[in-house]
Amino acid sequence: MIQQTVIQQTVIQQTVIDKTVTQKTANTRTVKAKEATAARAIARLGAALALIGGLAGLGVAGAGAAGAGASRPTFVVGQQQSGALNGAAYNVKFAYFPYGPPLVQAAAAGQIDLGDVGDVPPINGAGKDPGFKVIAAEVPPSFKQVGDYIIVPKGSKIETLAELRGKTVGVPEGSSANGFLLNAVRSVGLSPTTVKFVNLAPAALQAAFASGDIDAAAFWNPQVTLDVENDGARILALGRPPLDPDVSFYVGADKDLTNPARRAMLTDLLERLARAYQWGDNHPAIWTQDVEKETGADAKSAAIDVANGKILVRYITPSIVSAEQTLANTFYQARQITKPVAVSSIIDNLLPADFTTASSAQSN
Repeated sequence: MIQQTVIQQTVIQQTVIDKTVTQKTANTRTVKAKEATAARAIARLGAALALIGGLAGLGVAGAGAAGAGASRPTFVVGQQQSGALNGAAYNVKFAYFPYGPPLVQAAAAGQIDLGDVGDVPPINGAGKDPGFKVIAAEVPPSFKQVGDYIIVPKGSKIETLAELRGKTVGVPEGSSANGFLLNAVRSVGLSPTTVKFVNLAPAALQAAFASGDIDAAAFWNPQVTLDVENDGARILALGRPPLDPDVSFYVGADKDLTNPARRAMLTDLLERLARAYQWGDNHPAIWTQDVEKETGADAKSAAIDVANGKILVRYITPSIVSAEQTLANTFYQARQITKPVAVSSIIDNLLPADFTTASSAQSN
C-alpha cells in the first residue's frame, strides 16, 4: 500500500512553480548547472511531458497547488534550475540550485529527494555529507559532446594549457568543471599549487570573468557559448574524455531509499524523467526553440547548447563506477577533498541493468 502522507519539508533555495504542463512548459535538467545551464533541458522536457504516453496529463503539484493533498505523498526534487512535473501516486515540487554541490548537500540532509548533478558533486559530498546515494547515471549518446570548457577572455595571450602556470582560474568548487580543470592542468604537468584555482559560484564566476579579475574560467554552457559569441572569449580546452568523462548522476536521499514504498515511487519518477528527456533528445528543434525562450540565447547559441546536451538515463555500470573512482582518487591526491572516497559505497542503482527509454524514441 502506497504511503498516504504528504511530506512537508523546507527546501534550500526552493521555489515552487505551479503550471499546467503543455508543449511549451518545462522541467529542467541541466548538464552540469550542470549547475545554471538548465534551460536546454527545460525545452527538452516541455513537450515531452505533455506527449509521452506515461506522462500525459501531468501538471504541477506544489504546496497549495491543485492535486496536492494529504492523500498523496510529495517528493521534493532538486534541479539546478527547475520546472514543473507531477505524476502518478505522488506530488512533485522542484527546488532551485545554482550548481551541484549544494544540491547534494540538500539530498544528504533529507531536504530534497532526487536531483541530478555532474560527476564531481557526489565525490565532494561523500567526503562531507553522508545521507545520500548515487542512484542512476546520465550518459551522452556520443562522447563527442562537450561537457565543460576552459575559456580565456578576448585579448588574452594565453594560448595553451601550459601557459596557465601562475595564472588565476575561476571555477565553482566541487562542480564538474572543477574536475575537468584539475585533469586538464595535470595533463600538462601543472597542479593546483602551480595554477591558482579560485572558488566562485556560477554568477560570481561570470562577473569575475567579464570584469577581467581572473585569467581564465572553467565553466559550462550556455554561458560559454554566449561569452564566445557575444564577448569574444576564446575556448582554451574542450571537456571531452578522458579529461572530462561527461557522465552525470542522479542522487537520492537515504530516507527514501530505505523506505520500500517511497523507493518504489522514486524509481517510478526517475523512469518518467528518463522517458521525458529521451523525447526531448528526439525532438531537438522544439528543444532548441524553448532554450531560446528560457535563456534569451540566440538561435546559434541554443543549437550549440542542445547539440552538447543530450543524455540517456541509465543503470550505473561497473565501468562508470571505475571511472568515477579514478576521479575521486585524483581529487584526493590533489588535496581537493580531505579524505578518500570509496565510490562503490555511495552507489545504489534504482534502475535495472537493462533499463532503456527506446520505447520513447518514436516521433509524436
